[in-house]
Amino acid sequence: MTYWLLNLCFLVPAALVLTAALIRRRRRNRSNRAFLAAVAGSAGILLLLTAVFDNLMIAAGLFGYNPDRISGAFLGLAPLEDFAYPLAAVLLLPALWELLGSRKPLREEKS
Repeated sequence: MTYWLLNLCFLVPAALVLTAALIRRRRRNRSNRAFLAAVAGSAGILLLLTAVFDNLMIAAGLFGYNPDRISGAFLGLAPLEDFAYPLAAVLLLPALWELLGSRKPLREEKS
């Protein structure tokens, strides 16, 4: 099994959950533009951090990859497949927050 095939096991469900969250937001007449902008911004930051720290850890020899299982495309020392897990997390976590969050508004505190 290649790393891309393994990544699909995480990316496809994450994308489906995000789609469900976007549909729910639309049904509640809430804008998806700000939500998607926040997801995209988070993805950019997380992928940048992944690039930096994965390259440092690979350079330090903390881990490596089986060359028979990767595509051969790299960003520095990190194979592109390595970026799928943070991408899945940044798709899945905000979507779960949206889907599992409070169904009614929080009560206002009395002063």
